[in-house]
Amino acid sequence: MFGGSKDLGIDLGTANTLVYVRGKGIVVREPSVVALRTDTKTIEAVGEHAKKMIGRTPGNIRAIRPMKDGVIADFETTATMIKYFIRQAQKQRALFPRHPNVMVCVPSGITAVEKRAVEDATKQAGAREAYTIEEPFAAAIGADLPVWEPTGSMVVDIGGGTTEVAVISLGGIVTSRSIRVAGDEMDEAIIQYIKRVYNLMIGERTAEQLKMEIGSAMPFDRTESIEIRGRDLVSGLPKTLSITSEEMREALTDTVNSIVDAVKITLEKCPPELSADIMDRGIVLTGGGALLHSLDKLLARETGMPVIVAENPLDCVAIGTGRALDNIHLFKNKSSSSRSKR
Repeated sequence: MFGGSKDLGIDLGTANTLVYVRGKGIVVREPSVVALRTDTKTIEAVGEHAKKMIGRTPGNIRAIRPMKDGVIADFETTATMIKYFIRQAQKQRALFPRHPNVMVCVPSGITAVEKRAVEDATKQAGAREAYTIEEPFAAAIGADLPVWEPTGSMVVDIGGGTTEVAVISLGGIVTSRSIRVAGDEMDEAIIQYIKRVYNLMIGERTAEQLKMEIGSAMPFDRTESIEIRGRDLVSGLPKTLSITSEEMREALTDTVNSIVDAVKITLEKCPPELSADIMDRGIVLTGGGALLHSLDKLLARETGMPVIVAENPLDCVAIGTGRALDNIHLFKNKSSSSRSKR
């Protein structure tokens, strides 16, 4: 055996999957997308190659996301996808154990059945043992928060499918809230806004580009605009439009407000001593959604607390999942006790 140093941490996200190898860091970063042939039920492509096919496939190929809202929507396809990502990670290094221990992160609002599905899919993909870690806890470890100390830390992890808000102290989650509103909902809100206002149909990738380039939670200093192409729903022909940052802010208002409300509700449930700690240290934002322009400013204004975007928001969960492998004995106890409860 080659020792435990080759164990893997997987951030199995709705939008992207990252694989962390102990002692090496993040070695795989690919979209959580699988392209399936509908006629033969075989897998055509996984990851980046499959994502490029979204919205561009012929009738017999379907590009799907087997994860929905942070949980498994399609078991077999997810298992195949995990197997592909484990192999990709193993390609990066020689002398890799064929069956590594794997730590996978899951949303904090997940049910026992959904959690078991993640463990089973990971084992089916070739893991010797599969352990789960709650997403906000992994994000806090990855953001270098003192999770094992008797002091309160608050993390808001805005991923593709879920936003996880949690207050953490002494190696556990004191209070948390998981809402199925995050990056994907923002993209959908942009698609619906442009359809409603301009009768123009745009795809997921265009919506994501708009969000990343001119999306914001508060007004920009000056109005930005970007040209997009879509299909006119009246004439059925392609059409080009110019969209402003002000319109994007309006399109994203409801989803942003849902995230702000989740943070406020979690703070209301927080014990007073831990609230004082959070006031000192601030609320830490992680995940791709943390990069939405001025979301930190809006949260600071709405909560009256300092809000910090983590140094590496996109990677926090994967890094934390990988670092948790150092304390794998604690997760062993957790998973065996949760199994005995079932």
